[in-house]
Amino acid sequence: MTVQRIHNFNAGPAALPLSVLEKIQASFLDFNGSGMSITEISHRSSYFDAVINDAIDRAKTLLKLDDNYHVLFVQGGASLQFAMIPMNFLGQNDTADYINTGTWSTKAIKEAQMQKKSIQVPASSEDNNFSYIPQNIQCNPAARYVHITSNNTIKGTQFATFPQTNGVPLVADMSSDIFSRPLPMEKFGLIYAGAQKNLGPSGTCMVIIRKDFMETANDNLPSMLSYATYAAKNSMYNTPPCFGIYTIGLVLQWIQQTFGSLEKMAEHNTKKAGILYDLIDTSDFYQATAQKDSRSLMNVTFRLPSEELEKQFVAGAAQKGLGGLKGHRSVGGCRASIYNAATMENMAALTEFMASFEKENG
Repeated sequence: MTVQRIHNFNAGPAALPLSVLEKIQASFLDFNGSGMSITEISHRSSYFDAVINDAIDRAKTLLKLDDNYHVLFVQGGASLQFAMIPMNFLGQNDTADYINTGTWSTKAIKEAQMQKKSIQVPASSEDNNFSYIPQNIQCNPAARYVHITSNNTIKGTQFATFPQTNGVPLVADMSSDIFSRPLPMEKFGLIYAGAQKNLGPSGTCMVIIRKDFMETANDNLPSMLSYATYAAKNSMYNTPPCFGIYTIGLVLQWIQQTFGSLEKMAEHNTKKAGILYDLIDTSDFYQATAQKDSRSLMNVTFRLPSEELEKQFVAGAAQKGLGGLKGHRSVGGCRASIYNAATMENMAALTEFMASFEKENG
């Protein structure tokens, strides 16, 4: 049976590589000769041991991590991490810095404040509708950590470089750009990513913690809210999100086999985004919403001359097999999410439609 697939620009859950989907499809009835579906195998079996350890090994290889890091899989998405991080790392006399660059940063700040934790916001781009990434941030040298959202899906901004913290560990929500580029991991105490944007299906959050940072965590927490629990049990204290972990492993394998390294992955992502931004920048019809030096390579946000034209654009695109281009409900406009799995063919189809729509309506 031939399946007609669209050009998928959804922000999350988002597109997965076709070859990964085909491997998943093949595994649904018989995973590795087990006579069971990947969704049926026991998490206590040797089959799943191989799955989770493979995903961990691939993550470490791509990020060039040594044994000083834990790679964990936690349920509850990035939103649970907003609460778990201050719960684990902020004691009564501790403080942390939070850089506010939009909706997800704001939510992380709120979760820390709900726990009556001491936090400061040394930099924010709220003064200009979160259209830029703050520069020359002065962080508190006594902070336990500095929290950032590396890529902002709603506003279309991204940290091109990371703040100087004078040795204070960075903690980063990387849900929408993890494994899209190399990272200076020595700067980070912890990174976390809900899988559904750039890594796999929804329901799984990857957490990478430097061991010396984790050793400073609160050890008097409910088991499922303590990072130590996940580290001690290889993320299998309870039944983990097995299918999500399996898919993450396949996506990481796809990056390795297709691009070889995150350096090459970054080159590809830069080229993809450049094609779209070049069209927008040479047009009087489309207008990017993020300032040029802060633009995201993952989520390209833009406006048309009117909301009515934006509605026509989204509807017309859908008729041409281009899905997911409506902007987030909180800001409107249009958004093309071009994560790792987005192809050059996707970009060609989108820019061709945008050019024709401008010609007909500009």
